Amino acid sequence: MLLPTTIAGSLPKPAWLAPPKQLWAPWLLEGSLLEEGKRDAVRLAVADQERAGIDIVTDGEQTRRHFVTTFIESLEGVDFQHRKTVRIRNRYDADVPVVTGPIARRRPVFAEDAAFLRSLTRRRIKYTLPGPMTAVDTLYDAHYGSREKLAWAFAEVLNEEARAIEAAGVDVIQFDEPAFNVYFDEVRDWGIAALERAAQGLGCRTAVHICYGYGIKANNDWKKSLGDEWRQYEKTFPLLARSRIGQVSLECANSHVPLELIGLLDGKDVMVGAIDVASDRVETPDEVAATVRAALKYVRQDRLLPCTNCGMVPLSRDIARGKLAALAEGTARVRVEL
Repeated sequence: MLLPTTIAGSLPKPAWLAPPKQLWAPWLLEGSLLEEGKRDAVRLAVADQERAGIDIVTDGEQTRRHFVTTFIESLEGVDFQHRKTVRIRNRYDADVPVVTGPIARRRPVFAEDAAFLRSLTRRRIKYTLPGPMTAVDTLYDAHYGSREKLAWAFAEVLNEEARAIEAAGVDVIQFDEPAFNVYFDEVRDWGIAALERAAQGLGCRTAVHICYGYGIKANNDWKKSLGDEWRQYEKTFPLLARSRIGQVSLECANSHVPLELIGLLDGKDVMVGAIDVASDRVETPDEVAATVRAALKYVRQDRLLPCTNCGMVPLSRDIARGKLAALAEGTARVRVEL
């Protein structure tokens, strides 16, 4: 299928599972009821995507409180009881767990969830994992003494997890690296290499999601400081074009990203964000179609995947459903023209 649609990350959780419109929202259920509630939420997320017409579906990260820390919770070497305050993505402060010893993964984290997702749909499925650099940027390191050394440790455990997820029948594994839009020297020096190590040996399609963050105030305020043109991708895309990662995402809708930067990703599949997650306004299908048409000036039609700019967990479920429908319908209109 030309122009398969997908989403970049999270979907809002049902209000009976977690408080709405919050990052790191606490679970409202416990024990076996929590596990049952998570599975029910995944069922609803898949149903919403299929009903809207999304082609490559995800679990909407319904089983995770946060796209990074839920994975880290299962690892040895991390203390969640004695947190430290750090500046995340160089723009806002958060209380994060502390790395106190060697990072180690003793068991699969998401493999059962991925298998459950596979059982719910015949469509292609994608599963998301935090990238090594973004994991490092969401922790306080009291052991390794080097962001690079910690990133390589994460790359190894993420690769173990990715292989287990692939074995569950996943078609695409996406590593989320919003930190790639911030720490450009580190991306060049070791970020790309660590990302490739995380994806090493995978037979499924691999992807990296890079964006300007969730639609929260700290991110929105930062965007206002970036000027009339957001050219951060200009530093990372040439490096990614030479990498072994198959797909790369970028934020387009309602942004100041010059679309010609997509041309720097020659040879890659490009996930073009056609849905703004920082606004409660639901795009019209015509607006989505216009974004897709503009992207097609720089990307071959067999390499373009319309998607959302980022995760939608801070939005209401009704608005998220509307945006999913607009993404699918707008893309369908462009397919007819091709």
